Amino acid sequence: MTPETMKKAVVAALEDIKARDITTLNVKKLTSMTDYMVIASGESSRQVKALARNVVDKLKQAGAEIVGMEGEETGEWVLVDLGNVIVHVMHPAVREYYNLEELWTAAPKKIRKIAG
Repeated sequence: MTPETMKKAVVAALEDIKARDITTLNVKKLTSMTDYMVIASGESSRQVKALARNVVDKLKQAGAEIVGMEGEETGEWVLVDLGNVIVHVMHPAVREYYNLEELWTAAPKKIRKIAG
């Protein structure tokens, strides 16, 4: 699975469970650890966990290897590591506080605003 295909599958999995403010960052030229970062918000710990779990399930079904997942215990910020794509699913307040988009300002962004 190419990194681009993987990124699209991640976005589709997030949209399935109504993630908000999905942002994809192309970080290929900025770091050697991954090609893309996908950042999304969930409105509750339950939704954050469900979004991350759906990403894992859908990507496994598509044949992708899941390198790791962290933060599922609390559900405030769950990170899913797919190697070529790293997914951050967060509560809006946590996302605003850490502001990952700002940390990677040189990365080309694609933002999907989903109103609720």
